[in-house]
Amino acid sequence: MSELNIVLVEPEIPQNTGNIARTCAATGARLHIVKPMGFTPTDKHLKRSGLDYWQYLDLTYYENLDDFFEKTKGAAYYYFSTKAPRKFTDITYPDQCYIVFGKETKGLPEKLLHENPETTVRIPMISDARSLNLSNSAAIAAYEVLRQWNYPELQNYGRLREFDWDNFSFLG
Repeated sequence: MSELNIVLVEPEIPQNTGNIARTCAATGARLHIVKPMGFTPTDKHLKRSGLDYWQYLDLTYYENLDDFFEKTKGAAYYYFSTKAPRKFTDITYPDQCYIVFGKETKGLPEKLLHENPETTVRIPMISDARSLNLSNSAAIAAYEVLRQWNYPELQNYGRLREFDWDNFSFLG
C-alpha cells in the first residue's frame, strides 16, 4: 500500500486545515500538523470544513519542526514554496514521501528551503500572484503525487444513479 504524507507547518487558518484534512481523508493520505497552530483542534470552522470525514483521517501532531524531523528521520521531504527554484511536476515522488507546506502568511522558513534546493518546488502561477490558497496547493500537490503512483487504492471510476457505463468502449 502506497503512503502519502501531507505536512502543515504552523497552519493559521482553520478552514484551510479542515479542507486539507478532507483531501487527506478522501485520498488516504496521512496528515501531519506541526505546532504552533493559529487555532485549536476543536475549532468549529476546522471541524465544519472537514465535514463528516474526520473518522477517516490519520492525523499526527508535532510540537515543532525539530520534533517532526526527529520523529520522521530518514524520510523523503518535498517542500512547497512560491520561492522555489523548480516546478513540482519536475520531481518523481517516492512512496512514503512527505509533501510539506508552510503557514499561510510566511510559508516555510527560508533557511530550510535554502538547505534543500533539490526538493524545494513551486506550483507555477502568474508573476503578479502572491500565492495560491494553502488548501488548493495541498490538493494540487497531493493529486500530482497520486497521479504519478497511478492513484493506488483509490476508486478510479464513478457510477450514474439511473444509467450505467457498460456500453462505452473507452472504459474497457
